[in-house]
Amino acid sequence: MTEPKHGIVLGGGWAGMLAAHVLARHLERVTVVERDVLPDGPRHRKGSPQGRHVHVLWSSGARIVDTLLPGMIDQLLDAGARRIGFHQDLVTLTSHGWQHRFPPRQYALMCTRPFLDWKVRDRVLATGRIVLRQRTEILDLVGDAKRVSGVRVRDMDTGAREALEADLVIDASGRGSRLRHWLSALEVPPLEEDIVDAGIAYATRVYQGPPGAAAGFPAVNVAADHRLREPGRFGVVYPQEDGTWMVTLSCTRGAGLPAHDDDFLPYARTLRHPLVSDLIDLAKPLTSVAVSRVGANRRLYPERLDIWPEGLLVLGDALAAFNPIYGHGMSSAARAAAALDTELQRSGTDAGAARRAQHAISATVDDPWIMAASKDVEYVNCRMSTTDPRLTGGAVARQRFSDLIADRSIRSSAVCDVVTDVISLTAPQSELASSRFLSLMHKDRVLPELTEPPLTADELALVNLTPHSTVSAGGS
Repeated sequence: MTEPKHGIVLGGGWAGMLAAHVLARHLERVTVVERDVLPDGPRHRKGSPQGRHVHVLWSSGARIVDTLLPGMIDQLLDAGARRIGFHQDLVTLTSHGWQHRFPPRQYALMCTRPFLDWKVRDRVLATGRIVLRQRTEILDLVGDAKRVSGVRVRDMDTGAREALEADLVIDASGRGSRLRHWLSALEVPPLEEDIVDAGIAYATRVYQGPPGAAAGFPAVNVAADHRLREPGRFGVVYPQEDGTWMVTLSCTRGAGLPAHDDDFLPYARTLRHPLVSDLIDLAKPLTSVAVSRVGANRRLYPERLDIWPEGLLVLGDALAAFNPIYGHGMSSAARAAAALDTELQRSGTDAGAARRAQHAISATVDDPWIMAASKDVEYVNCRMSTTDPRLTGGAVARQRFSDLIADRSIRSSAVCDVVTDVISLTAPQSELASSRFLSLMHKDRVLPELTEPPLTADELALVNLTPHSTVSAGGS
């Protein structure tokens, strides 16, 4: 099919809307099929439970979004999103100590997920070339192992069923995707799947901080130390678009999690440092605790199949879902959308185009996959089902090298720059094995170890803390 006309995207979330926007650049018509009613505003929805916890959009993803939707990032900032320069605008206790606040190399946008989804969705749908079918359930794919030619759907209000024809179908239906079941019905061989599950869980509350703190105080991140060989506990305080703080506490399997309001602050005091608990002890809670226990790293490998149907692609969390603590999900979806755009420009939906596009999309998730999975396997009680040799072999040597990088990057500006480029998905992970980087590891000046959070006097004054109160209050 050299003149594609209609594309269908399964799922109207972040990944689905970016994919739909890309399709609308190349096809005459695009339909987005979505189970939920998407809110007309920055409100939570049932199909996105993870949206109640902290999210970041790394600069790599932000740049792609701004290319696809020119001016989008400025619109988000003008509407209140906070741009956090890494690491100047962030105070972080890493597994190896406090991170020096070097001049920013990359950045992340911090705002609530419903706000971000809403703003981007409005821009995407404003073109008028995308039809949104809400309250519509996907039943199965239409076609066979050689080609997918549409989907069968059911109206969730009336129960009416119908088949929708399409030149290209994209599964962006998230972690709950039934792709493996749909493909089995078409007699496509089973997809290989890797799972690395550290048992991550999240508990979040929104707070009203002291006046001026949301705009003038840095983001805060207190991480666990995997070397202790005990379940990890984490805590972050991130500014949001409405001048509030979103506080997310998380843990790996075996650490427990605060499920009730009265348990939230006491749990924060069990983190490796009391900075998070000190901050929220001074702030007013605005919401009750929201809990989520969906955080396993999971990846499918459609590119490994000898048979892949023409007219079908999968991306976003339906293809690869990561532990949300690393903040790679939204940027990975943006990278997939960019890869899709490139492939459609190159060959449209000609024979073999879907396989080539799927290979390109799958390649974009490899770096965030191995970064998240290799980190999570270091925690006790992690459950793993994978054939990835990077995860199943050389664990001791890999962890030793990772620890060396972590120790250097918090105290060396040049090393930190490269690591931040990689973590933000701006540079490939292979850069950490380059001769240039290895030379920096040995030659760059290493600053002294920090013994307290690197906060200025003005910042401490914003939140009514003294230089020593963050050391003596609470904690364990």
